Amino acid sequence: MALNGKTALITGSTSGIGLAIAQGFAQQGINIILNGFGDPQEIEDIRKSLEINGNKITYSNADMTKPDEIVNMIQSAEQKFGAIDILVNNAGIQHVSPIEDFPPEKWDAIMAINLSSAFHTTRAAIGGMRKAGWGRIINMCSAHGLVASPYKAAYVAAKHGILGLTKTIALEVAQDNITCNAICPGYVRTPLVENQIADTAKARGISEEEVIRDVLLTAQWTKKFVTVEQISGIALFLCSDSAENITGIDLRVDGGWTAA
Repeated sequence: MALNGKTALITGSTSGIGLAIAQGFAQQGINIILNGFGDPQEIEDIRKSLEINGNKITYSNADMTKPDEIVNMIQSAEQKFGAIDILVNNAGIQHVSPIEDFPPEKWDAIMAINLSSAFHTTRAAIGGMRKAGWGRIINMCSAHGLVASPYKAAYVAAKHGILGLTKTIALEVAQDNITCNAICPGYVRTPLVENQIADTAKARGISEEEVIRDVLLTAQWTKKFVTVEQISGIALFLCSDSAENITGIDLRVDGGWTAA
């Protein structure tokens, strides 16, 4: 099935992995609803740059911590495009801190954005997918959905939760021509990870170079960061006919991290 003319909502898509997925989808003529924070002019420039194959690109500034705004975003997108055919739950934040110093408000924010927002978007979009008779849900997870690292209590807990949510949704929609899968990257050098490098250096009392060598890439046996382009290509594959019978999985793109 050609993806040209399909519509994708990608949360957290004004930078990093989400933006790369939007760029890959735009090349296929997919309509896209961008979402995320940033400079308004920069976001408008991104929006215009993605209108390249007769597709339409819109932007929503819905706050992923606010369920009402999430539902309104879905409803507005359905009114403009019809059903959301592809939902990519990518929005995420991170905080690195020992558990005894972990701010409760950071825990709440990470849970809201990294986990609960995927529940709210899926709950609102699934009816349209069922009515259309086709849908793809892709949850951006992490190797931390499978294994833990110190000082990341909220992030690790949220990503483990995303895998449980992914499997449950996959079973519920298995006979509706809808798939639900999670992509689990290792470390991707995005703005989120750049901030994490500095935070981890502070938490562990080591240099940023040591964080990269001895903390981040020590578990990735390839000793390479995953690229945003690789994740974008995998997201496109999961939307293809070849992936029609792939559902409920954690697709690991982690340089061998979780193989050890």
